[in-house]
Amino acid sequence: MVDPRRAIIGERLRGVENIIAVSSGKGGVGKSMIASTLALILARKGLRVGLFDLDFTSPATHLILGVGDLYPEEEYGIIPPRVHGLRYMSIVYYSKGETLPLRGADISNALIELLSVTRWGVLDFLIVDMPPGISDAALDIIRLIEGLKFLIVTTPSRLAFETVGKFMRLLLELDIRILGVIENMKISDSTFIQEQVEGRGVRFWGDIPFDRRLEETIGDVDRLLETEFAKKLKELVDKNLGI
Repeated sequence: MVDPRRAIIGERLRGVENIIAVSSGKGGVGKSMIASTLALILARKGLRVGLFDLDFTSPATHLILGVGDLYPEEEYGIIPPRVHGLRYMSIVYYSKGETLPLRGADISNALIELLSVTRWGVLDFLIVDMPPGISDAALDIIRLIEGLKFLIVTTPSRLAFETVGKFMRLLLELDIRILGVIENMKISDSTFIQEQVEGRGVRFWGDIPFDRRLEETIGDVDRLLETEFAKKLKELVDKNLGI
């Protein structure tokens, strides 16, 4: 039997022009920080932006943005609150900060519910903070959201790139567009990641040096946007998205 909520998802996202899924091969590579900062950078350009945290394993964007006590409104669905000039929705509104012990069909059901009830309205960009790796949740999001474009985050670590390489291959086989790969926390002159990415025919956006002060800005977006991390990410956005 077809779940009627799946038909509603397309309607909920009809007004969104671009959906960028920020993904990684594993946790701890700065994926959520890049997703949050990317959304802020786009919003500061005067664009209509939403940020959707669907990282079931360890949602963190609410901490990075300092969301505080803002909550969605209910009106024929869920209307994400406006935070720092963007629309914001997260799994934490339902998990209350606790780990969700979901597997298989339960993950699919939770995703379908979130996607079908959230009203985004008209947006230029919706940034989706993805679960890391090739998980059930990640595969379900790919299945449920049409038109996803992936921005993949890795570190210089060859171990981190091992899963990234597999994920890239899967996306290419599914004919899903990969916008590019960002090498985060760069600490050397190694070109290994760039060579591996470009060798697979995928665009290498560039690297972002390790920023020791980044942790101090969590919860303070004004300080975050003044970091070398954010300035470098903005350069990569300007260069690779052309906006």
